[in-house]
Amino acid sequence: MKVCHITSVHQRYDTRIFHKECTSLANAGYDVTLLVADGKKDEVRNGVKIVSTDYVPTSRYRRILLSGHIMFKAARQIDAEIYHLHDPELLPLGKKLKRCGKKVIFDSHENYPAQIACKPYLPKTLRWCVSKIYRHYETGALKKYDAVVAPCTFFGGTNIFEGRCKRTKIISNAPLLNEFYDKYDHALEKNGNAICHVGGLTYERGITHLIKAAYKAGVKLILAGKFSPEGYHEQLKKMPEYQCVDYRGFLPREELLRVYKESSAGIATILNIGQYNTGDNFATKVYEYMSMGLPVILSKYKYAKDVLSELKFGLVVNPSDIEEIANAICFLRNNPNITAEMGANGRKAVITEFNWEVEVKKLLELYINILTIDN
Repeated sequence: MKVCHITSVHQRYDTRIFHKECTSLANAGYDVTLLVADGKKDEVRNGVKIVSTDYVPTSRYRRILLSGHIMFKAARQIDAEIYHLHDPELLPLGKKLKRCGKKVIFDSHENYPAQIACKPYLPKTLRWCVSKIYRHYETGALKKYDAVVAPCTFFGGTNIFEGRCKRTKIISNAPLLNEFYDKYDHALEKNGNAICHVGGLTYERGITHLIKAAYKAGVKLILAGKFSPEGYHEQLKKMPEYQCVDYRGFLPREELLRVYKESSAGIATILNIGQYNTGDNFATKVYEYMSMGLPVILSKYKYAKDVLSELKFGLVVNPSDIEEIANAICFLRNNPNITAEMGANGRKAVITEFNWEVEVKKLLELYINILTIDN
């Protein structure tokens, strides 16, 4: 059975799209093609055929306006039975594919209406209007689709796609066990004066507050990822507290392993803005911290409080309170026995509940249902 995953935004080796979904489907016996827009050579990796269009968007607006038409032409040439789309600007492409008699899945990586309502590149007076227009269009497209995949429910169990598509499958972005969990070294001594944050480096993700808190706590803060928007990093460098930062840049997965091994705790104090801290899950980096036996400091929101009260692998803090974040860092540094216990609890939670081997069963079940029940 031939399937095609399509993205005009993500890199060809995106962890969720390529390493988890496409590779898992190929391992299950599907003929898998990943269609991307990076202008690089076609290749076969992990049993997945990776094909790129010649057109590489040079701006966000060109991507939104032009990618769909170009990707549609390439998708038709692939001639798969199922098309799995990963970007909101591809929704019109999915409608065209449905008219061609194809099965179509939309993988909604984010709560896009809530995300659009906070986009800094949109004038504030237009954000909610654009958000509502997008949601209306998204609903119209999904009613024609065969399924929508979401990483989590929101607000304590609400399925935001309920009644908007034939079927919804919640598939968490949980980690691959062989990527970090299996590489944990029990004998490795942690540096109690170093903590880490990996992923997007933006004000909304709490980076400004985190730098100030790490400086106040007297620890080194290892940052890995890309700063956004342009100029934000230079702004941070002017802060006296920035001297506690060890910025490693955007790192490949194997080098992230080194960062985790150097750190005594992982931190994800995302601010309570827009869709952030409304989902019933954790950011991918949190599962990676847990896999490597790191206690985690998290933003205080309902899902995090509920899970940590049961599994006890970290602490929750007000992400806007620098003093509270600093106190949590100091508590972990000054209580190594508790820190070690939290790290062990996190690893136990990953092996029993939060891992891709659990989630992939849901993905395969979805494909079987689409191919059998609907035919």
